[in-house]
Amino acid sequence: MSVLVTGGAGYIGAHVVRLLQQEGTDVVVVDDLSSSIASRVGESPLVELDISAPDAERVLAEVMREHQVDAVIHFAAKKQVGESVQRPLYYYRQNLGGLVNVLDAMEAAGVRKIIYSSSAAVYGEPEEAVVLEDSRTSPINPYGRSKLVGEWIMEDCERAWGLKWVALRYFNVAGAGWDDLGDPAIMNLIPMVLDRLERGEQPRVFGDDYPTPDGTCIRDYVHVRDLAEAHIAAMRALDGELSHHSYNVGTGQGASVKQVVDAVGAVSGLDTTPVVEPRRAGDPPKLVASPDRIADDMGFRSSTGLDEIVESAWSAWQAGPRHIDV
Repeated sequence: MSVLVTGGAGYIGAHVVRLLQQEGTDVVVVDDLSSSIASRVGESPLVELDISAPDAERVLAEVMREHQVDAVIHFAAKKQVGESVQRPLYYYRQNLGGLVNVLDAMEAAGVRKIIYSSSAAVYGEPEEAVVLEDSRTSPINPYGRSKLVGEWIMEDCERAWGLKWVALRYFNVAGAGWDDLGDPAIMNLIPMVLDRLERGEQPRVFGDDYPTPDGTCIRDYVHVRDLAEAHIAAMRALDGELSHHSYNVGTGQGASVKQVVDAVGAVSGLDTTPVVEPRRAGDPPKLVASPDRIADDMGFRSSTGLDEIVESAWSAWQAGPRHIDV
């Protein structure tokens, strides 16, 4: 079996690549290296390519044929919510144009299976504190919309030419499966806290007056290695018949921002007393995944706790590299 991983040199993608390598699966990576590190793919072939470029469909189809690809795991996309609001056309071009090129290449090369990197951002600001896959999808920014439209596109391709697909809707990804695969970009909570501490500054907390036990927002944190294993479970499940296409990946347990910041302080021994700043627009008080569907359909369940997630992130941060510019 051979698997093409787009964005395979990135944070989550590199974990999937390593797990596939360890089980003896042939892997080829396509990545533009704009927010990733080439060395993370190990010995697997790496094709440097912007998948949204005009000629990308032809190149991707050639790679699929050359490496006899059986399935695609698609990560390559832009993910900064604020940037997506400022540059919506760029996000649609990158995230949707790139997906269309991948699907075009798959159809041309006769590849029928894809695991798609989606997001809890497709739910927007849900009324439920624990979110089911059947909850209303109403994304509030171009990033979330691009992920939801990507699911619609794959649904249309299923009807048109038999695409088999799964969309994994991630909640808050954190931690590191190996020290050399830590989160390299300062965009998620734990790296942001560690970055400020390294610069001699205090962590920032946006709002401490939410209707939660400690006043800070509650989120569902999933270990990145667990998430990587969910992709492989989904790829295997596509060999059979699945009842659904979209699956949450989370733990079903919430942790507050303050709990995460305190956990970083406990593991690092540093003073993590935060600076409290005003709320950010669009932050719901609590957002936790219902993990039951993926457990029922694929037998997958993430159970790694917050302490282990933070410990792995701290270990990887110490090992370096600290971060990359994006």
